[in-house]
Amino acid sequence: MDKSETYEVKDISLASQGRKNIEWAEMQMGALMTIKKRFEKEMPLSGIKIGICLHPTKETAVLVKTLAAGGADVAICACNPLSTQDDVAAALASDGIKIWAYKGETKEDYYRYLRNVIETEPNYTLDDGCDLISEIHSKYPHLIENIIAGAEETTTGIIRLKAMEKDNALKYPVMAVNDLKTKHLMDNIKGTGQSTIDGILRATNILIAGTNFVVAGYGPCGKGVAKRAKGMDANVIVTEIDPFRALQAAMDGFSVMKMEDAAKVGDIFLTVTGNKNVIDMNHMKLMKNGAILANSGHFNVEINVSELEKKADSKRTIRPFMEEYVLNGKKLFVLGQARLVNLSAAEGHPSTIMAMSFCGQSLAAEFAVQNKEKLNPGVIDIPEEIDAEISKLQLEAMGIEIDELTEEQKKYMDSWEEGT
Repeated sequence: MDKSETYEVKDISLASQGRKNIEWAEMQMGALMTIKKRFEKEMPLSGIKIGICLHPTKETAVLVKTLAAGGADVAICACNPLSTQDDVAAALASDGIKIWAYKGETKEDYYRYLRNVIETEPNYTLDDGCDLISEIHSKYPHLIENIIAGAEETTTGIIRLKAMEKDNALKYPVMAVNDLKTKHLMDNIKGTGQSTIDGILRATNILIAGTNFVVAGYGPCGKGVAKRAKGMDANVIVTEIDPFRALQAAMDGFSVMKMEDAAKVGDIFLTVTGNKNVIDMNHMKLMKNGAILANSGHFNVEINVSELEKKADSKRTIRPFMEEYVLNGKKLFVLGQARLVNLSAAEGHPSTIMAMSFCGQSLAAEFAVQNKEKLNPGVIDIPEEIDAEISKLQLEAMGIEIDELTEEQKKYMDSWEEGT
């Protein structure tokens, strides 16, 4: 490990390669680069200390540079022990960004790094999964009075935040970046769909076609994965607890059944629910020899690996990010320690997708700073105008022009007199 007062990374000599990867990401993140150019001129985050707990990828590095360009003093740690790209972490550290992260963090290091970020005393927090916010509320409540607001990047984090809000435990405003259409209808569907399949393929090199591919959860992430697995000619099975989402899956042409029944026929299992023990021991005991288990939900609790560790006859590593468990004479293969397979075994979402999500983060931070006197503690919906602005920026980056309403059309849409 290489370390100083402002960073701890695996190998600082990887910085040169990290910069190349960041440059490659920037080429595909035109919408965010437009915001960065404006931030450099206007400095809307001048004097603001931002504490970040995100996946330290090349795309996140572009976000960090955008926030810094806007005047922010940024400190970052990882929100998952396996999601750091070590060359990118080295590049950020060598460029003067406060960063504590490496791929394969121990639990002790994970929380030590989280504390390092918190101890910079941020005025704004940027989270993926709510660990930063949760840690501040439980162990550093004295810092809350100086925190303007925060932001949450993912569905799991929003679930946790709403639970905090319900219990009157959330003490500062948190921008629901995940709920922007340009985030959850793009990042979650398009990004998770592609990057999850990428992670499974990198870990296994298995043929998807012809397999029974079980997707647990048919929210935006599950929809994306199911669609792409189907596109690769898998027989997709969906398990759900929500009646309407189950109906959607059935109407989209997928088989829908209970996990207990899917466990008997599935070849590949993928959890994307945000809940725990979605695949439990009773399901694993029913599975075929050779079944593959993966997760793309934020935390490593969706597959009950801790119980599998206790009950398995043996365990060994077969390939990077693939572990074989022998259970009652059958082999089960768990990918990426049941953590986010798209980041543990692959590189996460494509840069273009993350440009939209990180436009949301950048503009949410600007909005919060500009409106800090008007915001109350709780989960804050981001104005639709910001969503529309992100869409416009992405269309421009793609070289796409769209129509505008004529004055006649505007009048027609605003009136009720003209009918049949």
